[in-house]
Amino acid sequence: MPRVPDSEREEFSSRARSLFISKATVAWFLETATPGQLAACSGMLARELESRERSKRARLLRQARFPVPKAVEGFDWSNVRFPEGWGRDEMLSLDFVGRAEDLVFHGPTGRGKTHVATALGIEATRQGMPVRFFQTAALVLQLGKAKREGTLDRVIADIGKASLVVLDEFGYVPFDVEIACQKLVSRADWLKKRPSPRILKCRSSR
Repeated sequence: MPRVPDSEREEFSSRARSLFISKATVAWFLETATPGQLAACSGMLARELESRERSKRARLLRQARFPVPKAVEGFDWSNVRFPEGWGRDEMLSLDFVGRAEDLVFHGPTGRGKTHVATALGIEATRQGMPVRFFQTAALVLQLGKAKREGTLDRVIADIGKASLVVLDEFGYVPFDVEIACQKLVSRADWLKKRPSPRILKCRSSR
């Protein structure tokens, strides 16, 4: 029986492990399969992995609940001002998510703050990150309702599963409502465990 090249064996093994096929089954197959059989099965596993990845991204996008899809391609960055030493490439890399840093978009209405925040969130879902998008005032009402119904911990735990939380129109929240939001969210253990955030401001000029 022709020997299957090591590179093809390793590729098949990697795909099989991704689908949680046992090592014993993989070893048996590699010892008995012909090169043609291995190529066919490896292709099948590859298609299955691609299908699962597409389904995962679609699920994450639905769960994020973005009101309108946006993309950074074609966005006019001419009015955006980044902090010194930190620019567009750093922002688009989404490294700030892994470091648990807060990113604040500050500027007049209609300068694309929601557009960019949404586009970053969508890119995060494409990279496999759980994301939640909220209008801040709506989130406050949701948390208040959950508190009255005794489900606040469950709601906060669900939000805490997200790698990235996008709060839109935070500056439009009335002062008293903002305080209420801070008091409610302060109960979340996942926030208490976060490192002290570095606020990154992107300012828009008129």
